[in-house]
Amino acid sequence: MKDHEWLPIVPIRRGHGVWLEDFEGRRYLDAISSWWVNLFGHANPFINERIRTQLEQLEHVLLAGFTHAPAVKLARRLVEITPDGLDKVFFADNGSSAVEVALKMSFHYWRNSGQIQKRDFVTLSNSYHGETLGALAVGDVDLYKETYEPLLMKALTVPSPDCYAREQGASWEAHSRKMFAATREVLERGAATICAVIVEPLVQCAGSMRMYDPVYLSLLRESCDELGIHLIADEIAVGFGRTGTMFACEQAAISPDFMCLSKGLTGGYLPLSAVVTSNRIYEAFYDDYANLTAFLHSHSYTGNPLGCAAALATLDLLADGSVLERNRGISARMRAAVTDLETHPHVGEIRQHGMILAIEMVKDRSGLVPFPWQERRGLRVYQHGLRQGVLLRPLGNVVYFMPPYVIEDQHIELMARTAREGIDAATCD
Repeated sequence: MKDHEWLPIVPIRRGHGVWLEDFEGRRYLDAISSWWVNLFGHANPFINERIRTQLEQLEHVLLAGFTHAPAVKLARRLVEITPDGLDKVFFADNGSSAVEVALKMSFHYWRNSGQIQKRDFVTLSNSYHGETLGALAVGDVDLYKETYEPLLMKALTVPSPDCYAREQGASWEAHSRKMFAATREVLERGAATICAVIVEPLVQCAGSMRMYDPVYLSLLRESCDELGIHLIADEIAVGFGRTGTMFACEQAAISPDFMCLSKGLTGGYLPLSAVVTSNRIYEAFYDDYANLTAFLHSHSYTGNPLGCAAALATLDLLADGSVLERNRGISARMRAAVTDLETHPHVGEIRQHGMILAIEMVKDRSGLVPFPWQERRGLRVYQHGLRQGVLLRPLGNVVYFMPPYVIEDQHIELMARTAREGIDAATCD
């Protein structure tokens, strides 16, 4: 907060489409979808109307012994669009909560199944799954985790398949296959005590937008099946079309045991999350009350009708496939707009999965030597962006684009030009 003595907080008055507007009339292109949540632009008329209609009918009711039409409809829609084998939906109200639900449900499943020795979780290095204590425990970004380490359960960490540091000449697929070997070894050695592996499919977003090949997910699914371990797919940031398919897992043709959803679920309007799982998991909790095997995890705003209405509107906008088709063109234009940065002396890599594009700034391109984090080079890009009317919020030394799907060509050009100028200014000394 001390930064804001010299870096004022930007008070926003309204939003429209890709734009945010402050109280002095300055506009900012939302190149990061307000932390990756906004899919169809700010104040989208279609979503607005659906929320307005729901508001006149029911604003909220507890989802315990009661239910309502938006929650039922949304659960059915999520089962329809998620990979085969995901048949049941558990609602929560934010991404971290969804991760907590999946962790607890996996552990509790094994307990109800008589395998009380299973209590461990496996996570990837450089992973991020949220900032509540359980979610932090299965994350691996020190910035968020280190302070709270004494409070956290211990997870088993395996090397990330992140392809940034792959050997020269190696393909993404070859590197991801190679990195799976260490994961396989840990899973084999600990199968008797491991509940689940949790991964962010294809993109480790908060971990500097590091990316990997879908083959890693295929190998992981095969091993989890073979060894009797759950697979939790944290699609909170990458779901609903961000990586080019509705869900990132589709690119590996796999179905996880638990899929965590949030962020884009409501189009960026309201907090809502869901954990989608299988009938097999559900049946382990279906029992007489006296046996005390029920899954207990409750939130006051679970399945909120307004959030469900926003989510249903969002899914309607995604329904016919035209958005994902259009996104493929947008993704190509985003990449083309920054092609000249591929030879920039302080750009180590430009990487992309669908609507997520990342540019890694480095001190020395030849050896991928990073700038010291204390120099805050990314902050300079952020400041330059604000001056040019573009909201870029780099992750350390990584500048990235994750714009709303309604972005147009002229917006892409502005976004790319501003990033290019910001990188030049941030790396010139």
